Amino acid sequence: MNKATGPRRIVCLTEEPTETLYALGEQDRIVGISGFTVRPPRARREKPKVSAFTSAKIGEILKLEPDLAIGFSDIQAEIAAELVRHGVEVWISNHRSVEGILDYVRRLGALVGAAARAEAYADELRQGLEEVQARSAQLAHRPRVYFEEWDDPPITGIRWVSELVRIAGGDDVFPELSVESLAKRRILADAAEVVRRAPDIVLGSWCGKRFRPEKVAARPGWEAMPAVRDGELHEIKSPLILQPGPAALTDGVHAIAAIIHAWSRRRNA
Repeated sequence: MNKATGPRRIVCLTEEPTETLYALGEQDRIVGISGFTVRPPRARREKPKVSAFTSAKIGEILKLEPDLAIGFSDIQAEIAAELVRHGVEVWISNHRSVEGILDYVRRLGALVGAAARAEAYADELRQGLEEVQARSAQLAHRPRVYFEEWDDPPITGIRWVSELVRIAGGDDVFPELSVESLAKRRILADAAEVVRRAPDIVLGSWCGKRFRPEKVAARPGWEAMPAVRDGELHEIKSPLILQPGPAALTDGVHAIAAIIHAWSRRRNA
């Protein structure tokens, strides 16, 4: 494959393009990354950090002379607009589902002349999910799962998270909210609704800050929930599940499955 194909100097404004490009062996194209990047660990050592999620060091990015900046969602619209005004080409992806993540891998690979490798990688990711789903299908009990993306106000899980919970053997208690792409549309107006839906497991991933199960357990009325009563309050680290990239489809779904499968084994004991 011609290595000159596609952009040569890429700034990754979020984590998932960095992880994907490294997985495809195209990391030499990356000239700047998000400060939140932790996967792969070597990226933090090798690449300058030039952005957060809602802000970016525009001047530092321009010094890198990128021919493409890659970001995610409406949250980065202002960053994208500022870079466009400075003549930088920008790709803002907006995928919100498991299938969307797989398609994102393929599109990014094609963009850098690595379409065949990206297709093979996407197939590998899909196969891993199918294996998790097959194991989960053997569970005698499926738990009801409440996923919390933020605590104040409570925000429920986005679509790819809900889908991964299902693949891992559980049922999201707010499936109707998971289809809302914007976080503000997934805010719970009444936190007592969680109690009414009686989740067996609470998964917390508070968008970069440490999950505090004792705070969740102390919420008024929540002691009546099976999850609180049985001590089933678990953290999923944000880098594993809140980025719509390979991490969620690998370590993220495995972390969810480990919690759900352990719960099911205890039910059978």
